[in-house]
Amino acid sequence: MAQVRLSVDAVKDLDRMILTHSLPADTRDRVRRSLRVLEQFPRIGRQLEGRWTPLRFILGPWRWLLILYSYEEPDDLVLVVAFQDAQSSAAATAG
Repeated sequence: MAQVRLSVDAVKDLDRMILTHSLPADTRDRVRRSLRVLEQFPRIGRQLEGRWTPLRFILGPWRWLLILYSYEEPDDLVLVVAFQDAQSSAAATAG
């Protein structure tokens, strides 16, 4: 089972989104539940292309919340590197 960790930048992203998007008080718990799937299936997320390679993403507790992560197979480690609003033109999935 893979370990899932959050980078310092990812924590800052989530803290900022809690404020700017007026997310509920249980946001961190909801995100934690969303991340559980990565423990068993670290490659479940779609791989990103271009400047975002080799990152992958899954959707968080809301369909607009992107969770960007990398999977380090030798260490069986999932590192969440960012949280993004998929509706933003700067999001990793933006065309």
